[in-house]
Amino acid sequence: MSEGPLLAWIRDPVAGRGIHFSTREGGWHHRSYPELAADARRAAGRLTRAGVRPGDLVALVLPSGPVFVAAFFGALLVGAVPAPLAPEAAGRPVATGHQERMAALLTAARPRLVVGDAVGGARAAGVEVLSGADLLAPGPDGPAPGEVEHDRTALVQFTSGSTGPARGVRIGWDGLCDNLAVIRTWLGINSTSIWASWLPVHHDMGLVGCLLGPVVAGNDLWLMRPEDFVRRPLEHLRCFGERGASITATPAFGLDHILRKVHPGQLIGLDLSAVTSMVVGAERMAPSLLDRFAALLAPHGFDRAALLPAYGLAEATLAVTGVRRGTGWGHRGPVVGCGTPLPGTTVRVVDEEGRPLPDGQVGEIIVRGPSLGLGHLGDEGAGSRFVDGELHTGDAGFLDSGELHVQGRLGDSVKVRGTRVFAEDLEQSLREAGVLPRGAAVVLGDDAAGPVAVAVIEADDGRRTTADDDRLARLLAHGATGARTVVHLVPRGSIPWTSSGKPRRRSLWRAYCAAPPEPTRT
Repeated sequence: MSEGPLLAWIRDPVAGRGIHFSTREGGWHHRSYPELAADARRAAGRLTRAGVRPGDLVALVLPSGPVFVAAFFGALLVGAVPAPLAPEAAGRPVATGHQERMAALLTAARPRLVVGDAVGGARAAGVEVLSGADLLAPGPDGPAPGEVEHDRTALVQFTSGSTGPARGVRIGWDGLCDNLAVIRTWLGINSTSIWASWLPVHHDMGLVGCLLGPVVAGNDLWLMRPEDFVRRPLEHLRCFGERGASITATPAFGLDHILRKVHPGQLIGLDLSAVTSMVVGAERMAPSLLDRFAALLAPHGFDRAALLPAYGLAEATLAVTGVRRGTGWGHRGPVVGCGTPLPGTTVRVVDEEGRPLPDGQVGEIIVRGPSLGLGHLGDEGAGSRFVDGELHTGDAGFLDSGELHVQGRLGDSVKVRGTRVFAEDLEQSLREAGVLPRGAAVVLGDDAAGPVAVAVIEADDGRRTTADDDRLARLLAHGATGARTVVHLVPRGSIPWTSSGKPRRRSLWRAYCAAPPEPTRT
């Protein structure tokens, strides 16, 4: 299997360009492509000495940084299959259930080796661990590009796990190269393009879109760790206003974080007129959020047409649809349009019986195209499924003149009196009404008494009142007419989140069913 452009850059790395990595001290560390290529060859040698062979799966539990780049491409050089997994964020307490989820993922993936530090779940899964420092220890280099035959699978990337356990998706070499080429054309990338990203590199948007894309193209990249972006979102904007970046991608909550933390006075002196492509995806977005973000940056030259709503998922490598550059975006009601299918990809929407639906009617989104993954690790299970060359996404949406509008996850919805209600719809309306706090979530399901909508809110040291809960319950009942509604107060830190900022709704639903709240507001 040919590795195409994925490894060609190591043979002839572009001099004078590379990746700028953010540091914990607030600065930047530059590593040129020749240096990164040397790191990858050294890592390949160390992986070979550790017993990694072609076809082996290597789990990477590493933060954004030079070691991750070396480990990822070093694994490819020896013919292994890299599988990035979320590490614990530096300086933060261990997230609820993280080690248990890590152990479950490693047990399912059965890697030959884990590369990472403080990988608590690896011991439970019985997998050998190689530290990041040991990976780059001095030693002979590994194979050069083209010296090792690869099988069909280029990498394994994991779903976010918002509607159930995260699952590994096998991504083929051809599908990965195709998606990178399509994205390159869509975003108008050329040899001089400059990128900026804060997205986690274990997530499909951060890995394929904002790391592999610039590396394969030999572009400069300013790469922040997610925790650095959370602390210093203005530094991300400076990558555009002071350092020449023009391309990035973000989930909607990244825009919201900038709106909350960056004040207009802090933007004085920034010139954002060169931003051409700011892809917005990974979760549903409210039109008002895009409007407010564009308004904040407009005085500094930002063109709202640079915002490119898109739809993609790990099972399709990454990108499926996207708004084209310079055309602007629109919305139909509360749902932002995510553009038309990218070249080579087709999208259709079907009802519960698999019959095509006309424009404007909500159903399951079905995708066909050359970038689809090769299948899940293990059986298909629940959620998205590969069926006869198509991907049944488990997402709900509708088409309007060829443009896809994403409504939410079918698994995060419930039928009430014949009408499907989506958790994302309720959350958006409740937040716009000012009654749902940040960090809260809505979950839906059916229990013995019928459909129920639950607003899960973390306790906030007594600042909430009974009147707050009553108003929230009334508006929740209005949005989910016919369902029983509950305001469920939980301890701070109880709501689990995916790396892409989505609440793990099925986990919340199971917790609610296991321990119904007392008292409740209905």
